[in-house]
Amino acid sequence: MSDRTSTIERRTGETEVRLSLGLEGMGAGTRDTGVGFFDHMLDLLARHGRMDLDVTVSGDLQTGGHHTAEDTAIVLGQALDAILGDRSGIARYGWATVPMDEARASCAIDVSGRPFTLFEAQLPPGSTGGFEHELTEEFFRALANTAKLTLHLRVEAGTNAHHMIEAAFKAFARALRGAVAIDPTERGVPSTKGTLSA
Repeated sequence: MSDRTSTIERRTGETEVRLSLGLEGMGAGTRDTGVGFFDHMLDLLARHGRMDLDVTVSGDLQTGGHHTAEDTAIVLGQALDAILGDRSGIARYGWATVPMDEARASCAIDVSGRPFTLFEAQLPPGSTGGFEHELTEEFFRALANTAKLTLHLRVEAGTNAHHMIEAAFKAFARALRGAVAIDPTERGVPSTKGTLSA
C-alpha cells in the first residue's frame, strides 16, 4: 500500500496525454494541458486531494478544450483504478462541503466499482481561461466512469463561474482524499459482497 503510484500514456487522433499519479503526496508535479484555467483546477485537485500529479497534454485546442479535459479525466481515472486495484484496505467513502467566497459545493464519493455520476450545477454560460464551463461536468463524468466511482457532486450556491467550478474541484478533491485513504481497521475489501472491482 505504500507505493500507490501509476503512470499512463494515452494517444488518440485528438490528444496525447501523459500522466503520473501518486496518492501519498502533497500536490507536487506540474500540470500542462494548454488550457490555463484547467491547469489551475488540476493544481487544486492535487493539493487538496493530497496527491502528486504530473500531467502533460497536447491536443486539438483549435476545436476547444473538450477533448483535452475529457481525455485527461479518462487517463486520471485509469490511473486511480490501477492504483486502487481490488480496493482492499481503503475507507471507500468520502465527502466534503467546500465554500469559495459566495460559492459552495458538496461532494460524496463511493469507490464502489460502479460508475455513476450525479452532477448538479447551474453554471453561467461561457468560458474562463480557455475552459468552457460545461466541461466541468464532462471532466467529472469521464473521471468517475474510468475510476469506477459513484460520484455525487453539487454546486449549491454561487454566481461567479470561477468560484463555483473551483469549489466543485476542491470538494471533489477533499472527498476523494477521504475515500481512497487507507483505513487501518479495514482488513480486506470494504464490502459485504467481497468485491468492489468486479
